[in-house]
Amino acid sequence: MIETNRIHEIALAVLETEAQAILNLRKHINDDFVEACKILIACDGRIIVTGIGKSGHIGNKIAATLASTGSPAFFLHPSEASHGDIGVITKKDAVIALSNSGNTEEIVAILPIIKLLGVPLISLTGNPNSTLAKMANINLDVSIEKEACSLGLVPTSSTTATLAMGDALAIALLEIRGFTTEDFARSHPGGTLGKRLLLKVDNLMRTGNTIPTVKKDTLLAKALIEITNKRMGMTIVINNDDTLAGIFTDGDLRRAIDKNLDIHNTKISEVMSNNCKTIALGMLAVEAVQIMEQYQITTLAIVDDNNIPIGVVNMHDLLKSGLI
Repeated sequence: MIETNRIHEIALAVLETEAQAILNLRKHINDDFVEACKILIACDGRIIVTGIGKSGHIGNKIAATLASTGSPAFFLHPSEASHGDIGVITKKDAVIALSNSGNTEEIVAILPIIKLLGVPLISLTGNPNSTLAKMANINLDVSIEKEACSLGLVPTSSTTATLAMGDALAIALLEIRGFTTEDFARSHPGGTLGKRLLLKVDNLMRTGNTIPTVKKDTLLAKALIEITNKRMGMTIVINNDDTLAGIFTDGDLRRAIDKNLDIHNTKISEVMSNNCKTIALGMLAVEAVQIMEQYQITTLAIVDDNNIPIGVVNMHDLLKSGLI
């Protein structure tokens, strides 16, 4: 029989042990950490991260985090490095090597080549007296008091601490480099986050003859034909000088029908929305979404500095973009 309380106790103990392992790293954020950051900032090439086993998995994540936050990096498997792949390391690069024991055979085997190349070597180990720690230019101590596993064997707290130290390096470098949200978006163009930070209404708006447009003295019946032909459920209404007069949507049409207005004798200016919301070129698409949600509308006119409509974006366009 599964003991529910015991499961809760085990899970909480794991979280508390790993959390304490991370908190204990605070005493290791010292001059060595600062020097490691300086080395990585000065790197004119790439940051090569290496490790094997669980440290390899953590190394992959650290390399990915560095690469996505403005520090070109990739992961190199130490076993493959011993069989030719170490040739990817150039004298402009820097190496971060991960090993909890600091004596991992596959890591130690490639250290002489790394030293021969003269590239800076930063190690993250749980043993400052290990071979790796001693051969590194800088060793960052990620030692722990105990693993979260009751056997004390399964890498848990040690991998968590190493990953946290890697994150601390990446974010410190991000801040030092002045990495911005726009920079982050450029390295994540395929995801929703990238779209939120990069996609502008300019990329989505309808323009030219695709915009439903009528003059303000157009009869409602004729305006409905324009709306039907352009299939946007609305039309822009313009003055004689082509400036924006208003907008007419399906909501305005329902209100006109409720009033039993004669569509053949009613001008669009009598039933349009005069104070319609407009936006300018260059606005982020996500900001357009926020405006639509705030005012509970589905269409926005994009106007130039002279209040002349140059585009229209609606909620359907935003949905199709994958932004929402």
